[in-house]
Amino acid sequence: MNWIKNFVRPKFPRVFAEREDTPDNLWINCNECGEMIFHRDMETLQKVCPGCDHHMRMDTVERLRQIFADAEFETIEVPDVPVDPLKFKDQKKYIDRLKDARAKTGRKDAVTVAVGSIENIKTVVAVQDFTFMGGSLGMAAGEAVVRAGETAIARKLPLVLFAAAGGARMQEGILSLMQMPRTTVVVQEMRELGLPYIVVLTDPTTGGVTASYGMLGDIQIAEPGALIGFAGPRVIENTIHERLPEGFQRAEYLLEHGMVDMVVHRHHMKETLGRILRVLMDPNGPDAVAAE
Repeated sequence: MNWIKNFVRPKFPRVFAEREDTPDNLWINCNECGEMIFHRDMETLQKVCPGCDHHMRMDTVERLRQIFADAEFETIEVPDVPVDPLKFKDQKKYIDRLKDARAKTGRKDAVTVAVGSIENIKTVVAVQDFTFMGGSLGMAAGEAVVRAGETAIARKLPLVLFAAAGGARMQEGILSLMQMPRTTVVVQEMRELGLPYIVVLTDPTTGGVTASYGMLGDIQIAEPGALIGFAGPRVIENTIHERLPEGFQRAEYLLEHGMVDMVVHRHHMKETLGRILRVLMDPNGPDAVAAE
């Protein structure tokens, strides 16, 4: 009998034989510099790259937790609007696009309204989420902005709006464009009552949003590097057939040319908003004296 046949191979438990796959989402690459960031560090860093200081896009929940004290807030219900009023269809039915966006984000539409405290100042906050169909302005988003303004008026509170959008929602046609004057009216109503309206422009804020409520704040704040404008840089270059200046339509360029009041790092956003709100809500308060 061959000795090879008599050889008995040692048996090991399956746990040694099987190798678990490493999850592919443990590390996140910075879009700007390519630095790899451990996923657990992202919340602490508030999605700001430690290497190049690039401000990555935040979703609604991340933004609300970052801005409100102890991450506590009350969500305001927004009235329902007609779904797919034009029965729009391109490569895909609009109603199917809505279903996909809602499943992906867990939200009804692009804008969420909440009430909470920013540095001990009760404030209404509206957050526009770019992950929901590019944050596009449609009837639901317009209704949410109007509801945010109405809530601020009813409760006599300031309103802070975080804008992020690729423009009006083409699948709703003229109905989406009608949201521009509607939101402008509620901003004007707040102004007549002396209630502060602050806009924080995040990357990107373009199209009909910049042509309406996105540029109507009593104070305009932008995050570093945010793209802000009406038409995109490529569209402008292809139209005028000229090369645009370096940094054109970026937050720092707009600050230099007087289109925004300040560019604020995300890590300092909460304290900056709190300081501004204290001054605007109480012009004779200690912050105003210190500022003098």
